[in-house]
Amino acid sequence: MKQAIGYIRVSTEQQASEGVSLDAQRAKIAAWCEVNEYELVGIEIDAGISGKSMKKRQGLQKALAAMRKDMALVVYSLSRLARSTKDTLAISESLSRSRSDLVSVTEKIDTTTAAGKMFFTMLAVWAEFEANTISERTRAAMAHKKASSEVYSPIPFGFKAVEGKLERVEAEADIVAEVKQRRAAGETLQTIADNLNSRGIKGKRGGLWYPYSIKYLIERKEVGRAA
Repeated sequence: MKQAIGYIRVSTEQQASEGVSLDAQRAKIAAWCEVNEYELVGIEIDAGISGKSMKKRQGLQKALAAMRKDMALVVYSLSRLARSTKDTLAISESLSRSRSDLVSVTEKIDTTTAAGKMFFTMLAVWAEFEANTISERTRAAMAHKKASSEVYSPIPFGFKAVEGKLERVEAEADIVAEVKQRRAAGETLQTIADNLNSRGIKGKRGGLWYPYSIKYLIERKEVGRAA
């Protein structure tokens, strides 16, 4: 029986709970392996990490390093694998060197065939164009809403929605100020997250804090200012 390694990724805590969750991706990959008679020998995970660059994704790097001849790297969709043509082609070249294949469950891509390889390359180019177009539109819309103090999704920590407008929540705003002060004093993102969690302070959606959510809280643009 041939072997496969799965790779799953979500970029934010919200996506993990509302979008294609890690568990949902894992289930789809396992189902594909069962139907196609592949032994799923492992699944590598990148949680809370953007797909814009493959360099910082340790899960992806581990998956690629583990690939051997006739193995398959199985992903839920190309968007989970990479968000740029450059990275997509680099991954394809890495798999080619190890004489292994790529399978994307959603797009039904299977690079064991020449047609599959060609379609994979063409689809990667289109996916990058579509992602860039959506990103441009999203940034413009978000900038307008933030500048106008209008509600945008998700509602940022430190504010609440009142009749379509964002109003400051003093208790949450104080936490934001505290987080920024602690970071400026040299505390790590993990230490700050651990402190908030130990005090029972929940995120906007009632979840735990993580280094990436603390980083976002610190770096986000202030409401009422142009992005």
